[in-house]
Amino acid sequence: MANIKSAKKRIEVTAIRTARNKAIKSKVKTSVKKVEAAIAAGDKAAATTALQNATTEILKAQSKGVYHKNNAARKVSRLAVAVNKMA
Repeated sequence: MANIKSAKKRIEVTAIRTARNKAIKSKVKTSVKKVEAAIAAGDKAAATTALQNATTEILKAQSKGVYHKNNAARKVSRLAVAVNKMA
């Protein structure tokens, strides 16, 4: 356990940020799963609306520094391609 005040603060701040990042990543994963479920069900309309929501969540995560911009762009792109492939 840390004895120095600054080290104790770093531990607290790290725990807070870790929890925040986990919550944001979880939100993104949930929205991506909704898109994938709609694709699996073959529902183009639901997939399109879910894609819009997922894109918003991914870009929010990127703006907060949870995801690198290229990682976010790749996630959005792959989801969009999957939705556009639907008949």
